[in-house]
Amino acid sequence: MSSDLKLENFLPYRLAVLSNTVSTTVARAYDKRFRVSIPEWRVIAVLGRFPGLSAVEVADRTFLDKVAVSRAVTKLIKNGRIDREFADADKRRSILNLSEDGKKLHDEIAELALQFERDLVEGFSAEEMETLKSLMDRLMARAGLIGPP
Repeated sequence: MSSDLKLENFLPYRLAVLSNTVSTTVARAYDKRFRVSIPEWRVIAVLGRFPGLSAVEVADRTFLDKVAVSRAVTKLIKNGRIDREFADADKRRSILNLSEDGKKLHDEIAELALQFERDLVEGFSAEEMETLKSLMDRLMARAGLIGPP
């Protein structure tokens, strides 16, 4: 069997390893300090920026599957971090907003998240950061175009 594929050099693999490494490190900090999972934090972060979304809209913005968002929303409601109302026109559509406790938590975690990001890219120049952002944007666009093999 002959193949030039070397997993350690395969870009999708390397991106996955990087993502998992960073996410695991962040997840430990969020869980230890705030008792919040990554999906819960993503829901909080999105609702902090875009209040009044439905769970489906949150899933679209976070790139999480609907089941993960549903579990996170259920836990966040139970813990008093988000409030759910139902739309007047369509009682099946829920409207999610951060509670006062959720807003406070959002601000605390956002501060930690931004510090983590600063630590992660320490030593990168502004030009390197712009290049990284541009390359990531291009990879996202290409991945969206080519779809599954």
